[in-house]
Amino acid sequence: MLLLLLVAALASSPAIAQVRRCVSPGGAVVFTDHECAEIGAQEQAARPASPAASSRTAYRGCARTVHDLMYEMTSAFDAHDANRLAGVYHWAGMSGSSAYSILDRLDAMVQRPLVDLVPVMPDSPTSEGAADVGEAATRVDGEYYPQTSVRSTPVALRVEQTQANGITPSRTVFGLRKHLGCWWVQL
Repeated sequence: MLLLLLVAALASSPAIAQVRRCVSPGGAVVFTDHECAEIGAQEQAARPASPAASSRTAYRGCARTVHDLMYEMTSAFDAHDANRLAGVYHWAGMSGSSAYSILDRLDAMVQRPLVDLVPVMPDSPTSEGAADVGEAATRVDGEYYPQTSVRSTPVALRVEQTQANGITPSRTVFGLRKHLGCWWVQL
């Protein structure tokens, strides 16, 4: 009787489907639970996780500082994870078709090698004659007095990459937006 109950329990358990990542002849990536050959595609092996991706498995909360935002973007590029990059994108007010277009762009970007992620600072007004002194300065009674620099927040983040050939440079500038206390990027 016990053996019959065990066989019945195993027979009624749900089957677990394996999701395969397939590449069609046209180069499109397709996720399916069928064999890739059944849909006329070839199976593509999963990419190995980078050390940066494995050290921080889940992103929790939002980027409270631009530095946190840059860290999350760098981790997304290192892991070639478009979803992780999409997690710091400002999607508010975007239509579905625009969102799909942006997500395709983000996916293409994370596939390219990252060279650098650079904050773009706002233009700072220079004092007259400051170029001669070599630093921001104020002229009082014929004398130059150095001024302390004012920390300013970046207005954008510039992503420096190379194309797949490793030589041709590629540059994308993301605008920065602060919304509900969090920093987000947008194209």
